Amino acid sequence: MIEKHVPISKRLKTIASFLSKGSYFLDIGSDHAYLPCYVCLNDLEARAIAGEVNEGPYQTSKQTVSKYGLSERIDVRLGDGLDIIGENDTPFELVIAGMGGTLIKQILEKGRLKQTEIKRIILQPNIDERDARVALLHLGYTITDEQLIKENGHIYEIIIADLLKNKKVEKWTDKELLLGKQLKKENGPLFIEKWQLERQVRTRILNQMKRAKKRNNEKIARFELELSWIEEVLDDV
Repeated sequence: MIEKHVPISKRLKTIASFLSKGSYFLDIGSDHAYLPCYVCLNDLEARAIAGEVNEGPYQTSKQTVSKYGLSERIDVRLGDGLDIIGENDTPFELVIAGMGGTLIKQILEKGRLKQTEIKRIILQPNIDERDARVALLHLGYTITDEQLIKENGHIYEIIIADLLKNKKVEKWTDKELLLGKQLKKENGPLFIEKWQLERQVRTRILNQMKRAKKRNNEKIARFELELSWIEEVLDDV
């Protein structure tokens, strides 16, 4: 019997909402292929490629796709990042969720030449969101939306970027790359909560660095600068 209900999280549902109707998308690090299955069950025109870099998750994703009867529309592939895109593939949207921003940046930059037809990228880094933004801007994408969502006690950032024709590459300040230009502008309650927590963590780390026998003054100065940006945001509340 074919299953019809996908046990998908609020976070993944939010990511799915930014995919186009009838999307043909690539999901890197697909985590049981829940997102592709959810999208394809709710959009009969959608298709997907689910990518996994390790054999175990690859086999699990194949089983999930088979369970939902979607093997004709979801192609599960084993490979590293964007290397799984073949010459005849034409996915026009890309999702990378649940990884660190630094790893996401590496995946995007390594697969740079394969992104020429990808019109929209949706990222959900668990940490180091700045690195994800830097990669998108370097690749010529325009960050068109930023969302925050809280799930299981953790606040996640979702970053949406589009490849816009005749659009100049955006210039973001270091402060905007850290905080998120649109998130800072909206200054919502989750944004404030996120940076209140981050201030506590960074203050503790900074104090530890200052007490270290071998001080890294350059890193300390960077932490102090970023803490001053965070304080500015929180002082405006």
